[in-house]
Amino acid sequence: MRVPFATIALLFAVAACGGRDPVDDKAVAGTAGLPDTKATAPSASGGPRADTQPAKPLPPPTSKIPAGLQGRWGLTPGDCMTGRSDAKGLLTITADDLHFYESRAVPAAGIASDDDSISGDFAFTGEGQSWTRYEALKVEKGRLTRTETKPSASFIYAKCN
Repeated sequence: MRVPFATIALLFAVAACGGRDPVDDKAVAGTAGLPDTKATAPSASGGPRADTQPAKPLPPPTSKIPAGLQGRWGLTPGDCMTGRSDAKGLLTITADDLHFYESRAVPAAGIASDDDSISGDFAFTGEGQSWTRYEALKVEKGRLTRTETKPSASFIYAKCN
């Protein structure tokens, strides 16, 4: 009886896949600094993640946002075009709050700020939910860097004209 070549190749492929785990057991010990692969990805538009709570009214701002940060900021040039309903990367900063595509955030207690930066917990609401997240915003060389945690991510914005 002749066995077709494809059958033999299939048997070798199955045998190769059924072998030992290709990752060295010692490699697991060095993963402490790696990001959590099961964490929900951050949203550039400030939208809620899956682990958010039901919406509650925003508390009044405890700190004014520095004038150097205020204005309209876009992740892409298209975000700065007025009248666009799909400007998901637009961030509008006022003295009292941050406005994202589908959410709003106000500084919570314990915010630290100077002329060109602010950092601390912000209380968010949007899409029927509310949550608190650490945000750090800093303007440097005409660019706004927004950094958030849990999970950590940074976004670079350009000032809209």
